[in-house]
Amino acid sequence: MAQELKSSTQNNASTDEQLLATLGYKQELKRSWSGFSNFAISFSSISILSGCFTTFSQAWNNGGPITISIGWPVISSFILIIGFCLAELASAYPTSGGIYWWASKLGGPKAGFFTGWLNFIGLLAINASVVYGAATFLNIILGMYSPHYAANFLDGDYIKQQFFWFMIIMIFITALNCFSTQILAIFNNASVWWHVGGTILIVAILIIVPDEHQTAKWMFTTRINNSGFAGVNTYWLYVLPLGFLLTQYTITGFDASAHLSEETHGAHLSAAKGIWKSIFYSAIGGYILLMAFLFVATKPETISSFDTNINPFGGGSVIAILYNALSPMMFKLIMIVSTAGQIFCAIACLTSCSRMMFAFSRDGAIPGYRYWSKVNKNMVPLYAVLASSIIGIIITLPALWKSPRGIPTAFYAVVSIGVIGLYLAFLIPLWLRWRAGNHFQAGAWTLGKKYRWMNLIAVIEIIIISIYFILPFEPAAVPGNKHFTWLAVNYAPVLVGLTLISLWIWWNVSVKKWFTGPRRTIE
Repeated sequence: MAQELKSSTQNNASTDEQLLATLGYKQELKRSWSGFSNFAISFSSISILSGCFTTFSQAWNNGGPITISIGWPVISSFILIIGFCLAELASAYPTSGGIYWWASKLGGPKAGFFTGWLNFIGLLAINASVVYGAATFLNIILGMYSPHYAANFLDGDYIKQQFFWFMIIMIFITALNCFSTQILAIFNNASVWWHVGGTILIVAILIIVPDEHQTAKWMFTTRINNSGFAGVNTYWLYVLPLGFLLTQYTITGFDASAHLSEETHGAHLSAAKGIWKSIFYSAIGGYILLMAFLFVATKPETISSFDTNINPFGGGSVIAILYNALSPMMFKLIMIVSTAGQIFCAIACLTSCSRMMFAFSRDGAIPGYRYWSKVNKNMVPLYAVLASSIIGIIITLPALWKSPRGIPTAFYAVVSIGVIGLYLAFLIPLWLRWRAGNHFQAGAWTLGKKYRWMNLIAVIEIIIISIYFILPFEPAAVPGNKHFTWLAVNYAPVLVGLTLISLWIWWNVSVKKWFTGPRRTIE
């Protein structure tokens, strides 16, 4: 029996390597991940214990409860459609390059070049934002257990404290990502059960422990606008869509299944299933978790307050809800569960980002590609891991300054960069696949004729959210406003815009002369 199992595994590995060879690559990364591990890395990258906690205030302040109770399932449905469309591509082209490779295959070198850079920028920003969110929660936990720490460490400056722990967590997850892929697979498998068990525990606590709960009517009809932008039409057309950043940001990172294709057995099916299943289960789990938060939000005015004497945890944050609804012991327990989940998420995000950098560098598209495309004795792209971490730290430096209203503008800017970068990268191959029509050679997992409407809906949704998430989050960020300050500006469009302009210039001056898309490493 053992011999048969070994033979079956070898046959699967051989089939995977043959399929990879037809796409032009030799097997350089260690193919040791199961289908569950492939699903686990996307599920961990999405991480409802991260996004639902760290960006909750974006939805609360920009729309209120209806942004969650009604908005979450609607936006999740659109994201699931995007996931189905990407799953079809992952099945046809199971490579670590993922989105970049698909665009190159369907649209040529130029499409692949811009897709790859958008995907890389998005992954860098998502990784940085997850680590910063974990650092914020860790800093609050330490402050609860030690008032002396909160008042004296780094002169009691919580901004500097958070950035310190941001650096420490980044170093920690970087060290873990330098180990073999088997160890990373174990962490991601454990992460799934931590997220499932942690979510069940949190929901149970929020249902059983508090003495008071909100009504269903309040949860499904209440509107809140703490954005600073006034007007009924402004609320529906501008403020409410900004609140959807909660859903759109939380359910990202599912392309990790594609980036780990070359390390997964049966990737032509496992990667496709990993993408859409991670979205589906995260959407359900995230909705239950968020509704549990609203269920105990019995002091909305206190929760919304930006006055630190009334609300020490920031206006509209989920931490403020939990602090007002639970005993200190239960509050600390949920904070610890969430923080651990966020660190699991950060580990997965860095893995995904480094594999994208490895694959893109393998084709010569990133300066210094000879370093980033190397693998060490453990078959891990070590230099790509290190570079991904360092760049993540650099783009998060503006978080050392806070906006006048106290909202974490820099954090939301990094979040927006991640969402825009990833989803614009998705848009290009989705559009190209729709345009290819029946000429597209589908893999084992296919949408059939459903691609005709699914891909169009996916493209339209991505265009709309990309426009909204480059807009100002508060009036002080609008040029010409009497209270205008650069500290309030959403720098996502600046960074993304300058990057795209630089890439366009680089492409026309140099890249188009030598970049030919994916390079074959095997004949």
